[in-house]
Amino acid sequence: MTKLSVNINKIATLRNARGGNVPNVLQFAKDCQTFGAEGITVHPRPDERHIRYSDVFELRPHITTEFNIEGYPSDNFVKLVKTVLPTQVTLVPDAPDAITSNAGWDCIKNFNFLQELVDDFHEKDIRVSIFVGTEIDNILAAAKTGADRVELYTEPYASNYKKSKEIAIEPFVKAAQKAHECGLGVNAGHDLSLENLAYIHQQIPFLKEVSIGHALIADTLYLGLEKTIKEYKNALK
Repeated sequence: MTKLSVNINKIATLRNARGGNVPNVLQFAKDCQTFGAEGITVHPRPDERHIRYSDVFELRPHITTEFNIEGYPSDNFVKLVKTVLPTQVTLVPDAPDAITSNAGWDCIKNFNFLQELVDDFHEKDIRVSIFVGTEIDNILAAAKTGADRVELYTEPYASNYKKSKEIAIEPFVKAAQKAHECGLGVNAGHDLSLENLAYIHQQIPFLKEVSIGHALIADTLYLGLEKTIKEYKNALK
């Protein structure tokens, strides 16, 4: 079964735009779990423009599913993760001012850095996923770091889906198969939606987890949270 992890960053963005605590990030996370989501994802950034470090600490005792913290492994981020002890940390090569994740790691160039991080997090029994593109050499290097999983950066798939879903999915199937052969679990995330989710799941049936935020939150505005999560879970059947 492919788990649905809901990225709740956009709820924090909406809250921060007005100040106060509306919408309530913690309550939203609880409701996601109540309605069937199998995980909660947060991506705290240095400027805390959406999820704040304080949110992460507040959320931790209430996450009864899987807690995935993703982000660039700065010293502060590493300290946060090792203190909070989530189920999974997803290492993302974001610049501090990045609006959203827009590339995977160069695992060859950053091999020693990533390997040290993997070892460090494993000492705390935290599962480690590395955010990558579809380059096979990168995936082989990710496996050698000792990471548990890779998360495929799916924006290119989503962008090309309408033109030709068969062509769009091809490099992702090859990358996922290679990761699977190397013993890596395979996650996926970025610009996945109700339009393109079912197809990638059909083509890569051994996906462990999809992390979805922007599209899911946008759909919630029209459908409501309970129905939206049901629809996304239906796409993963």
